[in-house]
Amino acid sequence: MKTVKPKSPSAARRRKIIFLGVLAVGVFVWAGLPAQFFRPVEPIPAGIVDMHCHIAGIGAGGSGCFVSPRLQHNWRFKIYLHSFGVTEKELSQSGDSLVGDRISESLAQSKYVSRAVLLALDGVVDAKGNLDTNRTEVYVPNEFVAETAARHTNLLFGASVNPYRRDALARLEWAKKHGAVLVKWIPPIMDIDPADPRLIPFYKKLVELKLPLLSHTGKEKSFSRSDEEWGDPEKLRLPLSLGVTVVAAHIASSEKYHGERGPDRLARLMREFPNLYTDISALTQINRPGSLKEALTRPEFSGRLVYGTDFPLINTALVSPWYSFHLSLRQKFSIGRTTNPWDRDVLLKHDLGVPTDTFARSGKMFGGTN
Repeated sequence: MKTVKPKSPSAARRRKIIFLGVLAVGVFVWAGLPAQFFRPVEPIPAGIVDMHCHIAGIGAGGSGCFVSPRLQHNWRFKIYLHSFGVTEKELSQSGDSLVGDRISESLAQSKYVSRAVLLALDGVVDAKGNLDTNRTEVYVPNEFVAETAARHTNLLFGASVNPYRRDALARLEWAKKHGAVLVKWIPPIMDIDPADPRLIPFYKKLVELKLPLLSHTGKEKSFSRSDEEWGDPEKLRLPLSLGVTVVAAHIASSEKYHGERGPDRLARLMREFPNLYTDISALTQINRPGSLKEALTRPEFSGRLVYGTDFPLINTALVSPWYSFHLSLRQKFSIGRTTNPWDRDVLLKHDLGVPTDTFARSGKMFGGTN
């Protein structure tokens, strides 16, 4: 009987086996590498305050919230609902107040974060200074957020006032009276030019009321449209020169203005104005590579970083410890198994080197320390 010898692997098959072998060895070696911190790791302080936490609603239960039809039919809408831990059906039945309740419940289970600043979001206004719903994508009224914060001891009121409103100064007075700890802007979607001289009275009122301004800087991709020009940190020179305490969100990352990187323009302002800060919210997102490392290692940002999460985006696929090559395998598994979103965010940032003073600064600035 003739013996049939097995055919030797083809050249292509051999190359495939070699490639998979090298890949397996590489993964094994990488998995065993020690963590590479952006800076020395320091202890996590108690009672951290998240100063950048969003809330929204669909208008259910008389909340006054608004989401444009355009955004409701955008792929982002269902992701946002899921990240808030609610469904459209639940909101229709229970009202938009359910969103705040769910945020408070989740926050109460956090080991590290004790309070969060809930952010209202004003809309675009028309030539007469009134809300223009045709050009507004998301509207979260101050009254809704103030009432939500009043019902929960672990939530703080972050107001939002478009400075082009005809009654903008009165709205600031109302916000301060009802416990606002800051004023939030997203200029690219609110059609605000922070450098507009017409806003000087508004800025002076912020100083008078001792209300810091948290203003989005850098790339804005959370909405279906935005005017990126208004996210230029250089636009904040006017309020800074008038003495407004400004927090430039996201270190102006992932965008260029007039051929210059946003973080470079922000760093220059940091050298000029001691009343300028920046937050580290969203800096671990996969679409902002290298941003947290730059925030932690650039000398201009030292002592000026504020802790925030950009909740609910920390509940989406944008953020994961598995995206980082600077964490050990043990850290990735440990962080990934952490179910509470705030604790997961704190551990991820802590293990990458966010210092104690950054975690603690939000509470000192916004009155949320226990």
